[in-house]
Amino acid sequence: MVVWILLPTALSLLSFIGTWAVYGLAFYNNHVCSLSNWEAEDVCIKNDSLGCCKVPTISSSGTGSPENSLFTATISAGSFLFLVFCIFHHAHIMEKNAANSMLSRFALVFGVVAAIGAFAAGNCNPGYLGLLHNLGAAISFTCICFYTVLLTALTGRCTLTGFEKFLYPIRIVSTVIQTIVTICYTILFAQEEYWYTHLSAVFEWMLSVNLELFELSYAVEFCFFSSYMLSNLLSKRDEEKPLMLNLS
Repeated sequence: MVVWILLPTALSLLSFIGTWAVYGLAFYNNHVCSLSNWEAEDVCIKNDSLGCCKVPTISSSGTGSPENSLFTATISAGSFLFLVFCIFHHAHIMEKNAANSMLSRFALVFGVVAAIGAFAAGNCNPGYLGLLHNLGAAISFTCICFYTVLLTALTGRCTLTGFEKFLYPIRIVSTVIQTIVTICYTILFAQEEYWYTHLSAVFEWMLSVNLELFELSYAVEFCFFSSYMLSNLLSKRDEEKPLMLNLS
């Protein structure tokens, strides 16, 4: 049903509009520096005055008030939609390409853990619960990286739409970008020099936008999704029942 394209579309747009709205509020209130500002004079790590601003990561954009409420709402809603997205996509694989069910289950596990990590990060203010926030964010970024790799592999193996010959190369490029930028972001995030931390913030926003485009590409698959496919998650498939009877 075409109506199901609203799921990946809503997930992508909610994440994009919500995070950039949080950044806009934080920048307006001088809580974070501009992404185009590569100078360290007004940054809080170099200058402890009241007029300083923080490195413009997604997390630091949601630290201060009032943008922290919008940040928590955006991440929480995005995590829930991402969880639903993972479950529905697995149900689609189970219906159309059950031979790849094991690979899809691995992807589902990574997707669920990524959603839980993102939810934890979004509900633990980095200004007060920095350790829990960073742990949730690290788990989420890592699992999302594996999740995109597995979903891209499933795109190459499974025929869900007939458009895989177009979607597969696009998702390969997106997955390579996600993997390389995640590694670079992880390395630069641990640095103390402002130029590197600012670059890590730019990479974090790149990861966010790249993931949102990756999710949006699944609007094609969800055009061919139907709610009856969810029954595959609640009952054994018919072809599995004779084998179970023989083993019993």
